[in-house]
Amino acid sequence: MMQAQPLYDLAPVLELMALGLALALLPLAWVWRRSRGRPHAARLQALAVLTLFLTFDLVLFGAFTRLTDSGLGCPDWPGCYGSASPLGARAEIAAAQQALPSGPVTHGKAWVEMVHRYLATGVGVLIIALTVLVWRGQRRWRHAAVGAAGGAPPLSPWWATATLVWVCLQGAFGALTVTMRLFPAIVTLHLLGGLVLLALLCVQAVRQGGAAAEPVAPGLRRGLAAVLLLVVLQVLLGGWVSTNYAVLACTTFPQCQGSWWPPMAFAEGFQLWRPLGVLKDGSHISFAALTAIHYTHRLAAYVVLPALVWLVWRLWRLPRLHAQARWLAGLALLQLATGLSNVVLGWPLPAAVLHTGGAAALVVVLVWALAASRPAVQPVLAARPPAGKEALA
Repeated sequence: MMQAQPLYDLAPVLELMALGLALALLPLAWVWRRSRGRPHAARLQALAVLTLFLTFDLVLFGAFTRLTDSGLGCPDWPGCYGSASPLGARAEIAAAQQALPSGPVTHGKAWVEMVHRYLATGVGVLIIALTVLVWRGQRRWRHAAVGAAGGAPPLSPWWATATLVWVCLQGAFGALTVTMRLFPAIVTLHLLGGLVLLALLCVQAVRQGGAAAEPVAPGLRRGLAAVLLLVVLQVLLGGWVSTNYAVLACTTFPQCQGSWWPPMAFAEGFQLWRPLGVLKDGSHISFAALTAIHYTHRLAAYVVLPALVWLVWRLWRLPRLHAQARWLAGLALLQLATGLSNVVLGWPLPAAVLHTGGAAALVVVLVWALAASRPAVQPVLAARPPAGKEALA
């Protein structure tokens, strides 16, 4: 009889850290080679852009891990049955697969899960490197003559520090995702953590180079922030649909189950703190609850899509924000197409992964637009004196 595997086994930590360092060395060497001879701020921006790109890839691979039911491919953390790779856990994985052939532990799923952890470790090393280099640049600026003369300071190093703290929290949520057996609220919070990480890196990628921000009307800036909040809320609703496997609760569009308002149990569907597929009282979640989860996400899309169309129209009138407007328009169409494909084609894996990627990209582009703009200073007209006083003057 096999012994129970502890949920946390820190034995392979050093091996995983070494592997993450090895994975990060290649992009670090690429940035150093491409940015040789350029100003320090330009090198930092190149590293921030590359880290943002790889973090986005990590979010995509995380979606692939979840959608292929590989989240428990290695049921302990941070290794796999106490090993740094599935190669060292072949016997344990084979025994688990033999005991439950259709279960969450297979050799393929174990590799998917561990590759996700390897990529996450590599991204963590890149963020550590970015934080160290940013603080070194800040110290150089303080001691430089231009700094003493009051030259323009670089981007605050606390952005990179906050990113480092956040990626550590994100790693903790990744561990809880495994040890709490895909607890829906934890998985959704893990998705939110990935969005915040992308946003933090995007701000640094945009502002690290010191480019001037585009002045926009304060009302448009507030509208941009409001649309960002709407999109984040919609992404969280989509994550709640996915983590509860509620995508196929409605397989037609625009109606659901042949009705414009099918039977739904909102109180059950949005009972947030509960295990997967089970309510707090131990009973199984009903199909009406899954329908409520799915249909709420669909109803929210009817608000988010017009908001994106409005924002694209407003940003298009600003020449320096044309790129963001084009990206938002294309991503909105992608989300519409992949969302419909998930419903009417039975949740195909490529469409599901693209839907998550498009949602993350929308957040990045909206943050990009915010970081590349600033509120325009409204001209203040001097009050004209009364006619009598003007004559006396």
